[in-house]
Amino acid sequence: MVEELPLAQRPLAELPLDSIIMQDCVSAMRALPAKSVDMIFADPPYNLQLGGDLSRPDGSHVDAVTDDWDKFDSLAAYDKFTREWLTEARRILKDDGAIWVIGSYHNIFKVGSAIQDLGYWILNDVVWRKSNPMPNFKGTRFTNAHETLIWASMGEKARYTFNYRSMKTLNDELQMRSDWEFPVCGGQERLKRGGVKVHPTQKPEALIYRILLACTKPGDVVLDPFFGTGTTGAVAKRLGRRWIGIEREADYCSAAIERIEAALPLDESALKTMQSPKAAPRVAFGTIVENGMLVAGAVLTDAKRRYRVTVRADGSVMSGDTTGSIHKLGSVLQGAPACNGWTFWHYETPEGLKPIDDLRQTYLLATQI
Repeated sequence: MVEELPLAQRPLAELPLDSIIMQDCVSAMRALPAKSVDMIFADPPYNLQLGGDLSRPDGSHVDAVTDDWDKFDSLAAYDKFTREWLTEARRILKDDGAIWVIGSYHNIFKVGSAIQDLGYWILNDVVWRKSNPMPNFKGTRFTNAHETLIWASMGEKARYTFNYRSMKTLNDELQMRSDWEFPVCGGQERLKRGGVKVHPTQKPEALIYRILLACTKPGDVVLDPFFGTGTTGAVAKRLGRRWIGIEREADYCSAAIERIEAALPLDESALKTMQSPKAAPRVAFGTIVENGMLVAGAVLTDAKRRYRVTVRADGSVMSGDTTGSIHKLGSVLQGAPACNGWTFWHYETPEGLKPIDDLRQTYLLATQI
């Protein structure tokens, strides 16, 4: 649903949950109640300052960010805008809330400075390393293969949510690091109309999935003040979180509504995340779930269909009341000292059962392109 514009002129009696406010982000946030939101994920304009067209060596045009929403008259104007929306974000966050902001080298240092000046406390900077970045076609600089995320709480001693064990389970029971590798959004996930990208900087759902699973609880309210095509809303719906989107561009809003309406929420048992440990191959099983190659709630069996487990949101699996990693549960159910879950567990396909290791190999192949 989309809120009508007069929202900024009146105080909200209650939060417009699971809806899009079609308005400028600063005005919209000013109308929201203080201390009402659990987490903010923000993907603000990067102020790329691109000049002229960019072409590939074969002469084809590169679809870069040239939209008006990314244009500012000066660096001072961008600084003012950044401080305004971060100030309102701080006002509406709960005392135990947190904020995530993503950016590139064009803007993230300015954003980080403003975050610290306004009294937030930086918990981590996380590097999103793109497994398939766009090359530097001119050959004048290094390929820009990463973006930076800042995660901050409300103050040095403020409480905040961090589902440490879920992150460890998602990473096949290795402690999650601050360098994350995901491919750039593409394929069926990339929204297009008439063969053209709906939004030039659509983020991969797997990235937002990891953030929401790490730093929110079911039922928490997540605000995205630069909603775009609704990635945050779609992932929040899948994970049982409430969401509010702010977006001023009508085309993005309509695309977001269609996308979120099509998103399927996980059932309650799949949302109960893991609380314990131990195992570690090179690609975490949680990465397969994160990227939607297997959805939470999917059933896995062994090749002879003797055992069945259900996949959960954090990459753990469940059989009855027993939970664990794909390796641990495989060994428990067989009464064996160890188990390679990648080759033991299988998933259904139209051609019959296939080992989940096929999905791992597919993922590795896709991310190396």
